[in-house]
Amino acid sequence: MNKAEDLPIQNARPVSARVPPGPKGHLILGVMPEFNSDILGFIERLKEYGDVVRARFFYVDAYFLYDPDDIEYILSSNAKNFIKAMSLRSNFFSRLLGNGLVTSEGEFWRRQRRLAQPAFHRQRISAYGEVMVAYTERLMASWLEEETRDIHRDMMRLTLEIVARTLFNADVSGDADRVGRILTEIVKPFASQATLKWILDNRLPTPAHLRFHRSVKQIDEIVYRIIAERRASGRDEGDLLSMLLQAQDEDGSQMTDSQLRDEVMTLFLAGHETTALALSWSWYLLGLNPKTEQKFHAELDQVLAGRKPTFADLSNLKYTEKIVKESMRLYPPAFGVGREAINDCGIGGFRIPAKAQVFAFQWVTQRDPRYFEEPDEFDPDRWTEELLAKLPKYAYFPFGGGPRACIGNTFAMMEIVLVLATIGQKFRLKLTTDLKVEILAAMSLRPKDGIRVSLQKR
Repeated sequence: MNKAEDLPIQNARPVSARVPPGPKGHLILGVMPEFNSDILGFIERLKEYGDVVRARFFYVDAYFLYDPDDIEYILSSNAKNFIKAMSLRSNFFSRLLGNGLVTSEGEFWRRQRRLAQPAFHRQRISAYGEVMVAYTERLMASWLEEETRDIHRDMMRLTLEIVARTLFNADVSGDADRVGRILTEIVKPFASQATLKWILDNRLPTPAHLRFHRSVKQIDEIVYRIIAERRASGRDEGDLLSMLLQAQDEDGSQMTDSQLRDEVMTLFLAGHETTALALSWSWYLLGLNPKTEQKFHAELDQVLAGRKPTFADLSNLKYTEKIVKESMRLYPPAFGVGREAINDCGIGGFRIPAKAQVFAFQWVTQRDPRYFEEPDEFDPDRWTEELLAKLPKYAYFPFGGGPRACIGNTFAMMEIVLVLATIGQKFRLKLTTDLKVEILAAMSLRPKDGIRVSLQKR
């Protein structure tokens, strides 16, 4: 990559110069009106103007990257020149996640990452498998033949219970549905990022602002309860919460409840939301593709022969893993990543100034025909050794990448495969036709009104 001073003086041409004027195509006070109404369509259309596209939101320069090499540059090879995007420092994000792993920076982030990493080591993760399967079986015990259910709601409840038990040794069964309802409210404002409404709601006591803060306060109550119960018990459970409670700064001080809250909240939410979405979209795609579903069931019958799946079975559930990878290619739970340049740099032959916001979107790059044949088709069989050998590293990055790649990626992949296998052995989930599945692209890629399925015992 060339140094910034060796690159052309001009920046990438602004998209406003190439989009025909009209109610949905021109800049209004520096805000793209399309971004609010159709985020995914907006970032797809920007791709038509090149691999580095510049837009301006009010006073902020934003660069959209679509080439895997450029994405690797900001996430990995020159990651030191980038911090989290401005949006992650907004009032809403700060109130929700505080200074946890997703939002913190610098030495503080590195310290917290080192503290949390042992909870995600392979040996410890393997022990989580039994909990994942047991909780899945407990969920299925209440299911009835031909019953219609919102599988997204079920997966949200299940993954919340799993992450609470495995990482914090807490039982949140009584809170799971309530947390799901609160999260549905919390994500709504994030669908209007980069708009005037987003700025006003973040900075002023608007009704949306007040609703958001009330909702986060309700989640806080649950998280602080978990922390208080553990402090009161004085027990070392050997889990992530115990590690965080025992951690000390150089001066011997331990984390305050506020610091603990930020880390627990981050993993409590991120550790179940994205996994639940990957599961939900996997069931949706299996429901749309009966031939793939048949191959999925055949593998389960051959590998498991009716017994419970375990950690040891993961290496043999190869087709199930391909289903997960393909689902996250088409419907990545985290559909974009954002960074802010610390110093001027060069990306794709253009000079990117300090303070510029830089974005890359899994939603677009993972559907790029340059890297994937028939990119909009659900085809788990595409994941061959041949594809992996020729695929640019950042043509597929559902867990991000570089030093700030998702700390729980192995945990999540294991959980998704085990949950799919446990349910898939006993039930077929048939999509109902009474409700169209729509996407809500907000903080994550959610099914707007859930995914309704009819349960059919196998």
